[in-house]
Amino acid sequence: MCKVKIQAGLASRLFIFKICRQKKNLVKFLLMNRIYLDHAATTYIDDAVKAAMEPYWQNKFGNASTIYKEGCDARSALNAARKNIASLIGANPDEIIFTNGGTESDNLAIFGIARQYKGGHIITSKIEHHAVLNSCKVLEKENFKVTYLDVDKNGIIDLKELKKSLCKDTILISIMYANNEIGAIQPIKEIAKVIRDYKIKNKNKKIYFHTDAIQAAGYLDLNVERLGVDLMSVNASKIYGPKGVGFLYARRGIKLLPIIYGGGQEKGIRPGTENIPSIVGLDKAFEIAQKMREKESKRVVSLRDYLIKNILKIIPDSSLNGNQALRLPNNVNVTIKNVEGESLILYLDARGIACSTGSACTSQDLEPSHVITALGKSREDAHCSIRFTLGRKTTKADMDYLLKVLPGIVKKLRNISAI
Repeated sequence: MCKVKIQAGLASRLFIFKICRQKKNLVKFLLMNRIYLDHAATTYIDDAVKAAMEPYWQNKFGNASTIYKEGCDARSALNAARKNIASLIGANPDEIIFTNGGTESDNLAIFGIARQYKGGHIITSKIEHHAVLNSCKVLEKENFKVTYLDVDKNGIIDLKELKKSLCKDTILISIMYANNEIGAIQPIKEIAKVIRDYKIKNKNKKIYFHTDAIQAAGYLDLNVERLGVDLMSVNASKIYGPKGVGFLYARRGIKLLPIIYGGGQEKGIRPGTENIPSIVGLDKAFEIAQKMREKESKRVVSLRDYLIKNILKIIPDSSLNGNQALRLPNNVNVTIKNVEGESLILYLDARGIACSTGSACTSQDLEPSHVITALGKSREDAHCSIRFTLGRKTTKADMDYLLKVLPGIVKKLRNISAI
């Protein structure tokens, strides 16, 4: 059954590529104004971010570890970025560790805590990003026990199940703030309270709470004191900053083992010459995102709800994945039955629209989304799911164009699909 579907999907892709090779369609494609609806995968660099980074490529290019003027200029920029980011999340500057992005931040939090122990118990959810899930799978081979919490049909964990899962061996809990595929927002404050109450009852047992806030950074409150987290990961490329840079917040007093070995940069926890241009860009992007998040959230929620309402209205056998209210303002993830998601993406791409089936990190994988199946949906439904994530330049006209071309594409694919 599965092989038939994969073969059908490959056949549809070849069919689409043949269409795109035709000169007339290719010219039309190249001249078309593109509509980018995959902001959860990555974003363009904001003009203000680019301007802030510019001096550090050639004029202020020093190594922050050196003591002469060029090095002092670089170190000054590094310290300023660390201080500003800390202030935006209610933290201290020495609690910010710069990394090369979200995956490294997640890995550093998980391995940095766990490998201080010879074994122990870790709790996470079944819908985490693979940066967390695959790290946990590695630790399972190193004598650690991992509990993967179920989620409900909306993608939210059950706090009662979390309470039941806590035990004397628990050392780390990692639950993402907002899911990258369906945008489900977890009750982070409530999770922190459950952990805090357990620690008090068990005489302040050391249990650390990490959250992957990579998708949340552009739209949600990231104040670590209000959230009650011990560790938090953020990535610049999801908030209109440069790729290849992020940070990990680690509450003061928490010991982390490095996962990279070298010099003494970042207190020896993350050695390597600091990428000053990118760190400056991260700082600026994060500042802009946090300052405009409330206003931008209201704007994109209106567009998101408009798109959801009309897709479900005009596309037969379509359904929303996750709850409309308990999701990121910019996220739309729908299942369109009897239409392979990858084929739909290619057809939309040919019409000038960029979107995805889910996580960009697994877009080449033929396996169905682990997030959609965790909601209780079938593998077939997971293969028929597609994600639209809106951004700062997204307009109602973009939504109307998508709604105009989508029904015809769905009808065509259903006529040729073997699903």
